[in-house]
Amino acid sequence: MLLLRRKLNLETERMTLRTPVHNDFRPWVALRAASRDYLTPWEPAWSDDHLSRKAFSNRVYWSNRSINAGTAMPLFLIRRADQVLLGAITLDNIRRGPALAGTLGYWTGASFARQGYMREAIETVVHYAFNHLDLSRIEAACLPENKPSRGLLERTGFKYEGVAQSYLQINGRWRTHVLYARLRSDRRGKTDAI
Repeated sequence: MLLLRRKLNLETERMTLRTPVHNDFRPWVALRAASRDYLTPWEPAWSDDHLSRKAFSNRVYWSNRSINAGTAMPLFLIRRADQVLLGAITLDNIRRGPALAGTLGYWTGASFARQGYMREAIETVVHYAFNHLDLSRIEAACLPENKPSRGLLERTGFKYEGVAQSYLQINGRWRTHVLYARLRSDRRGKTDAI
């Protein structure tokens, strides 16, 4: 088993996926604020201080603690050509023992959606999780009506596994989610989603 390092950098074709740092505050706030209407239907409700420096600092500290503990891998998507922040991806709830699994979550800014960035990020994080963290299973969930996210998961090798009733509070309401998973040695054929 390879443990995560405090500062983690993964390279994709166009991006560096790296641990958030305090200097990311202004670009993160600008991207989240500009993308609020785009993100709100798919995310938990933002707290009143969501865009505050204190909340962001807490996010950076959580990221470092989680990486050091091996429980999560929170990464920002930075486009190498111009060092612009595009979004974030997190492999969270990393479980050892008999499970060897983690849960994937992600978001991109509205102006960077549907340009293949998240596909690159997912493929890179999944490869790292299977080959360096020795995980066996990566799980993901999204709202049934989020067709772009469902399509993205399916294009990156995730298979539909079912439905979880009242899975997460999204935009202030308990919402049912569809569940997907990708296995390190997946012999399952294509599954039909509902």
